[in-house]
Amino acid sequence: MKISAVTENQLLKRLSGPGLILQAGPFITRLYSSIPGLAAGIHGLYSNYPLIDESPFVDFHVRVNPPKGIRRWIRPQARFRFDNFKPFTPLPIDQAVPIFEWGLNWCIANYAHQYLIVHSAVVERNGVSIIFPAPPGSGKSTLCAGLVSKGWRLLSDEMALLDRKTLQLVPVPRPVSLKNRSIDVIREYAPDMYVGSSTEGTTKGTIAHMAVPESSIERQNEAVNPRLVVFPKYTMDAAPELTLMPKPLAGIRLIENCFNYHVLGEQGFNMVTDLVSTCDSYEFSYSQLDDALQIFNQLSEELSS
Repeated sequence: MKISAVTENQLLKRLSGPGLILQAGPFITRLYSSIPGLAAGIHGLYSNYPLIDESPFVDFHVRVNPPKGIRRWIRPQARFRFDNFKPFTPLPIDQAVPIFEWGLNWCIANYAHQYLIVHSAVVERNGVSIIFPAPPGSGKSTLCAGLVSKGWRLLSDEMALLDRKTLQLVPVPRPVSLKNRSIDVIREYAPDMYVGSSTEGTTKGTIAHMAVPESSIERQNEAVNPRLVVFPKYTMDAAPELTLMPKPLAGIRLIENCFNYHVLGEQGFNMVTDLVSTCDSYEFSYSQLDDALQIFNQLSEELSS
């Protein structure tokens, strides 16, 4: 049974009571919330995820609820809690969906040190995986959403998880975060994809999320070997350009985008070295998603043959 099998009201009752168990790749999260808007957001964005009644182990117990006191009634807010820890300032209650997504990112980045974690989108087609490391504003998520909408498998929009023993990429497919102009770009480019309602006035501007295709969720336990590392950059009106990078430079750029390189120490250095030795690395500038799709489809066909 999937989450889509229950109504929003039934989902809210579960969130308000025993909690909703969500599985994304290797992580099990139990979410509690009394906020109807969050229930609606989860119902739309996670509709194709399995509805899990119980789990013998939960990685993250999180709550997104209004703070106690006057802010429950006047200009109500949403607060993210992980166990009894409150890592963020409360936000307006209409930002409950973004704060849940950001909070879960924070949990993984701070506690999943069984992986080398790179701030990156990860997609795969025909067994060819691409890691797209990039800082905010690079067009990483727009590129990721565009490829996924046209048949690429989503492993992650936000972070590449590299297994410390095998160096394989472990999927953690969750909704793709779109910001500002990218929201309308993806709604127009991929009208068949579900994009949730827009939330305005966040610290990152206007936010909306694209749901994960059912096929990516069904394969969320299938790890894949890394094949390409591509550093994307959206440049207005630019022709697409894919430029091979020297491996030492690619290693430096990867380290700059790692969440926990400093935690892993020597092993982190060795993993980055192994990754750039194994993969070809490129810089990629683009302005049109169709151009990017053509280039990466062609690459995946050449490398898989």
